[in-house]
Amino acid sequence: MADAQTTETMTAILAQNSGLEGPLLPILHSVQAEFGFIPGDVVQIIADHLNITRAEVHGVITFYHDFRDAPAGKHVVKICRAEACQSVGANALSERAFEKLGVEWHGTTANGNVTLEPVYCLGLCACGPAAMVDGKVVGRVDHAKLDKILAEAGA
Repeated sequence: MADAQTTETMTAILAQNSGLEGPLLPILHSVQAEFGFIPGDVVQIIADHLNITRAEVHGVITFYHDFRDAPAGKHVVKICRAEACQSVGANALSERAFEKLGVEWHGTTANGNVTLEPVYCLGLCACGPAAMVDGKVVGRVDHAKLDKILAEAGA
């Protein structure tokens, strides 16, 4: 059950998006922008408002990789998993990130500073392996560049 402040915030978000055709995705984007993730207690509120099932809302949340059901770290590092990047070392880069951070995909470091996410094509295929750090794309990421990125993020 959502607390009063969450319910009030959700009422505003739902009102902002109520006139849209196909409002579920805009609502979810607004919720994530507000809370940093999609809290479990708002899923039923959204479902009730749209007259759909909780399972339908959950299905959309889990289908799209940018929606999260838990807070992310202060910094989000995404490593490209597409074939072009894999062919130039993205798998080794991912393994190094796992080792350095002590987490797997979708994990957040114990200090809460870094969340590691996979992403499937950042459009830098000629500059792979590619990564995205807090929304900024970075090309030609090697181990040294990754180490620098992680150090700057406080990992």
